[in-house]
Amino acid sequence: MTDRYSETDSSRQNGYGTIEFTPEFDTGVNEDGNHGRQGGRSKQIKEALQRKKDSEASDSIKESVIYWQNSDNISKKLNTTKKTLEQVVGLGDSFDIDFRDMTFAGKRVSFFIVTAFYKDNILLEIVKRLTYLTPESMTGDAVKAFMEEFIPHLQVEKTDKLSVCINKALTGMSVLFIEGEDTALLMDTRSYPARSPEEPSLERVVRGARDGFTETLLTNVSLVRRRLRDPGLKFEVMKVGRRTDTDVAIAYIDDIVDKVQIEELKEKISSIDIEGIPLADKQLEEAILHKGWNPYPLVRYSERPDTVASHLLEGRIVLFVDTSPSVMILPTTFFDLCQHAEENRQTAFMGTYLRWIRFFGIIASLFLLPIWLLVVIHPEIKPAALSFIGPQDQAKIPLIAQFLIVEFGVDLMRMAAVHTPTPLASAMGLIAAIMVGDIAVKTGLFVNEVVLYMAVATIGMFATPSYELGLANRLVRLVLLAAVAIFGIPGFVVGVTAFIVLLTLRRSFNSSYLWPFIPFNAKAMAAVILRMPVMYAKSRPSFNKPRDRSRISSE
Repeated sequence: MTDRYSETDSSRQNGYGTIEFTPEFDTGVNEDGNHGRQGGRSKQIKEALQRKKDSEASDSIKESVIYWQNSDNISKKLNTTKKTLEQVVGLGDSFDIDFRDMTFAGKRVSFFIVTAFYKDNILLEIVKRLTYLTPESMTGDAVKAFMEEFIPHLQVEKTDKLSVCINKALTGMSVLFIEGEDTALLMDTRSYPARSPEEPSLERVVRGARDGFTETLLTNVSLVRRRLRDPGLKFEVMKVGRRTDTDVAIAYIDDIVDKVQIEELKEKISSIDIEGIPLADKQLEEAILHKGWNPYPLVRYSERPDTVASHLLEGRIVLFVDTSPSVMILPTTFFDLCQHAEENRQTAFMGTYLRWIRFFGIIASLFLLPIWLLVVIHPEIKPAALSFIGPQDQAKIPLIAQFLIVEFGVDLMRMAAVHTPTPLASAMGLIAAIMVGDIAVKTGLFVNEVVLYMAVATIGMFATPSYELGLANRLVRLVLLAAVAIFGIPGFVVGVTAFIVLLTLRRSFNSSYLWPFIPFNAKAMAAVILRMPVMYAKSRPSFNKPRDRSRISSE
């Protein structure tokens, strides 16, 4: 590129030419103050620039930088860098993008920052320190002098790529460009907007820690690191999304986890070619694991650092995604999704009791309604001792229609509760319970037992620790109800069999979804049914292939 605008023979063919940024571009005024032909030339260049803007189809920051300045290298001219930033990141158009010019020891420098992210007291201290620079100190390598002697900050690195500077600035780092240098300094002055750790609403416990993950990746990592002071605990960061450039951290304990699973996961993440994952962990899960229509979750979501720490000690892999207050634990099983932290906060006996109650609620949410409907349709299979089961009076609506209406009504109320302001939630509950349920039974539209059993099944769904598992079980219940209503006993048998086969064929990161039931492992199955005392659990689960199976020393 030259000191003035130019168009090469090849660039004229594409209609806009290679544009060199110079001060005359903004005003169209020459050095003598006359417009003349310079004004017309400026108009032509602006039109060419607009055509170039309209023709850009870059998929990444690097492509966009190369598109505008023919190279990803940092220019030695700050004006050229500034003009490139105007086109790539909207400098001058976006109020939160700043390019601040300063002069230290006769050397022109510029700070490139996103004003919403930088920590002003750190940057102020750096600027204050740079004011002590003298022309004598700048006679050698300016970048080296800035980096080693005059910037009192620990996390400083340098780069010669403009796309790297832009990416780092968009993550909150400050970039220092120096006139005459083709290298920039990257300073970690980040300060993200964040809330304080609070107890997760979906994983509350009576006794135990009250801190939970937030939307800030560094905060989440520190909450886990606080509980695991193991030098083998590693957090490897990768980037996902051409536009979002989202940080994804893979956490594992190096001497426990299966290295084959780690390498496979890294390969899957690095191969993702997607515009971005603004919805964070759920989109990442679908991109690497959950690509079909099966409703059952293949990972376990958690917002509790203590739960995540315990799974890391078992040899699991944990995925942290920036901007998400929940993390993914994999591989996982159906029975993992049925466990809750509260069971481990009580004694072994009480923990086992709570686990059985939870299992009963999950089974009831799946099979209670289909079995009751089957008994009503085929009273001959009903034992004499259970003769009281079944509607005493007929309603105006068929039983299967009643179930479907109540199912959809419960879902509607659940969604309404999410969107209802907290002060009005109680009023909405009264309306749902009294004005809808009670009046529907009194008018003869519904049978009492339909409302009763539906309430029990709904409670069982809400008692399911995994929200995603509860929704999937609800869908299976609807399918079983329809199968019983249409085909009777064969429909129920085939439906349950298909359900078990479906779960058996599922693989969570190449691990059996129904382990230890299928394939059967008696010792591990006992640990699922019973909440074993801590000192009895001497080995880690084998299904995720840990390198070190032993939990407790044999000495």
